[in-house]
Amino acid sequence: MELKLRKIGNSVGVVFPKEVLAHLKAEEGESIALTETPDGYRIVQSQSDFAKTMEVMKSLSDRYRNTLRELAK
Repeated sequence: MELKLRKIGNSVGVVFPKEVLAHLKAEEGESIALTETPDGYRIVQSQSDFAKTMEVMKSLSDRYRNTLRELAK
């Protein structure tokens, strides 16, 4: 599905058709999450703990970068 970017105030946004919102189980005013995957990006319904979990994981991966690199070998 191709979506068009539109200027909204000083920002740029995209309008999701209601079929997409129904598939995401999201409604106006709710948050959605955009995550990077090897194939591009993925949009999913945001979960309140998701952002916190991602912050913790980023902090841990930064702090233990060398250890994780060695474990991956």
